[in-house]
Amino acid sequence: MARARLIDLALMLGALVVGTLLAELFGATNTGTALTFGTIAFLATLVFVLLRR
Repeated sequence: MARARLIDLALMLGALVVGTLLAELFGATNTGTALTFGTIAFLATLVFVLLRR
């Protein structure tokens, strides 16, 4: 059970980082805007994790 939670957490944090970096690469005007897109990716992954259970 604990291993599955760690995998889910890593998946969500990875989505945050990848979403932020992709937004930066595609020309986000500042870091706040990039983090907004990273947060959207995090929340989409959170919904995926919650619905999967």
